[in-house]
Amino acid sequence: MQKQESKNRLEKLKEQMREVDYAYYVLDRPIMSDAARDSLKDEVEAIEKEFPDLITVDSPTQRIGGKAVGKFKKVKHEIKKYSLDDVFSFEEIKEFDERVKRFLNLPQKEVIEYDCELKIDGLNMSFHYKKGAFEKAVTRGDGVYGEDVSHTVRTIKSLPLKLREPIDIEFGGEVYMPTKSLERLNKENEKRGLPLFANPRNAAAGSVRQLDPKIAANRDLDIYCWAIYSDLNLKTQIDMLKKMQSLGLRVNENFKVLHGVDEVLKYIEHWHKKRESIPYEIDGVAIKVNRLDWQKRLGRASKYVRWACAFKFPAEQATTVVEDIVWQVGRTGALTPVAHLRPVRVAGSTVSRATLHNIDEIERKDIRVGDTIILQKAGDVIPEIVESLPKMRTGHEKKVKLPTECPVCGSKTERKDGEVAIYCSNKRCLAQDKEAIIHFVSKHGFFIEGLGEGIVEQLVSENLIQSGVDIFELKVGDLLLLEGFAEKSSQKLVEAIEKSKSVPLHKLIYALGIRHVGEETAALLAKRFPARTIAEFLEKMTTATIGEISEMENIGDVVAESVRHYFKSEHNVALLKKMEKLGVVLKRLEAVKEVAGVTGKIFVVTGTLESVSRDEAKHLIKNAGGEANESVSAKTDYVVVGENPGSKYDKAKELKIRILNEKEFLKLVK
Repeated sequence: MQKQESKNRLEKLKEQMREVDYAYYVLDRPIMSDAARDSLKDEVEAIEKEFPDLITVDSPTQRIGGKAVGKFKKVKHEIKKYSLDDVFSFEEIKEFDERVKRFLNLPQKEVIEYDCELKIDGLNMSFHYKKGAFEKAVTRGDGVYGEDVSHTVRTIKSLPLKLREPIDIEFGGEVYMPTKSLERLNKENEKRGLPLFANPRNAAAGSVRQLDPKIAANRDLDIYCWAIYSDLNLKTQIDMLKKMQSLGLRVNENFKVLHGVDEVLKYIEHWHKKRESIPYEIDGVAIKVNRLDWQKRLGRASKYVRWACAFKFPAEQATTVVEDIVWQVGRTGALTPVAHLRPVRVAGSTVSRATLHNIDEIERKDIRVGDTIILQKAGDVIPEIVESLPKMRTGHEKKVKLPTECPVCGSKTERKDGEVAIYCSNKRCLAQDKEAIIHFVSKHGFFIEGLGEGIVEQLVSENLIQSGVDIFELKVGDLLLLEGFAEKSSQKLVEAIEKSKSVPLHKLIYALGIRHVGEETAALLAKRFPARTIAEFLEKMTTATIGEISEMENIGDVVAESVRHYFKSEHNVALLKKMEKLGVVLKRLEAVKEVAGVTGKIFVVTGTLESVSRDEAKHLIKNAGGEANESVSAKTDYVVVGENPGSKYDKAKELKIRILNEKEFLKLVK
């Protein structure tokens, strides 16, 4: 076949495949078997193999590209993304309806036409097309900036790489994982000793943020689109949904135009009952004014659009039986009670365990082994025991006793003054070591790529490591002893470990797992006790007094005592010295620029800012040499006030601290 003939044939094949995908994904009316479609794709691949220069970005063979390098690129949204205000009761929906009418100057007896859509529990995303060809996919992020995850999103088969019209356009939609796909993925993770995903939303978010698009391609992700951000002179929300369908995009077919609040309430009740029967998870219903000209008039508040709201389904509840209550040991040695339950399905997944936090909660809720209890998922995610049902008791139930021995090492437990938690007294307890190592390599610590919880457990159980520092001594030969490790994967992990040896001081401090020291406190300590080497840092910390540590903003005596106690331990000092000997060095961060009026000053941001998010405001402050704190005190220099500021604004006025509006703040820091 000649090249021109092949080119013509290739275009016909791609066009036919687009029609097949449109019928399958958008219209839900397959026009061809999977085998026939695969045959078309095989022919496309054959032509492209013979004539590689005929390959285009919209080819079905180009969905899976190369791996992303490093961090995901931050992208500023062309149009700021706003949220829907959540409502939780029918009364709140009626209030929303009344507000809409008041804002539009309509009589309260007017019947508003609403478009109702199922609220898919997935990842909010923007899809960009240039001249009809897929250009990029960007996460919602904070509404101003998102992350470019095009390399994984383009692997989703229901996302067209080419629209049915050659236009420049931006869509809003949801990337989600069907429930069966989540079940399959969790079964695979369980077999491989990897952590399980709590829900489809987490699984979808984790999948699109993979550096390797092949991983996302194997996870059966899907999309539903629900917004056009470009102006096409459409009249209604329904017109928008139908336009997206005509362009080849997948739209959830359960949308419906409803007249007035009463019909909206019936729609919600219908889908609340049916949510278990659909193949994906929903957490509510989106209610939108159907007329787009009215949407424009209603506009937006600081955070939410005024023309729509999201009714959130109440946390689904179920009853089951507490079969046992066991105590687990965390990295700090704290013992946490966990209820083992008779497996029960709640909010779309089977639950067999629920944390009870501490002995006080057990006593307050009067939870006993053998009790029938009411279980729900807090926020539709975390299993939570709401209450026990005492009238269901038979007399064989057992009260929970505070353990006197550690369930892992058998050492005595202790309870510290002023704390609810109880602790294992053995600082070398194996369970504490394992949890401490998992913390050591976590995202805010050394963050060693490929070293997850499952592998840490293997390393500890095989006695290859006893602390996080031991990780830096691992060799390829050590890893070959582990199940699932070959030469290549072992080498890759050793290289990742070597790369992690250059670490910023604040991440090293966090990784140490000092009691009461989280990410923010670690950053404050790094700023107060800067150092170029671990030896220099150790010299400063071993001589620092409680007074020197506690004089820092947001660090009290309890935290200061904990920090001082850590660095007075010969064992901990020895570990840090060993770390340095094994090649761990402190990574120097870029120096901040000095800005007059900002450098050395303490800021507190309160309320909603219009042009930047609160995190971005803090970033601007830190970049200019200032300090961003959460609470207002006499040491605070400036309080930056946005819309709806709250009590921090009142305290600033009371303490006569200088107050800046958004415009004044941006002028100062920039």
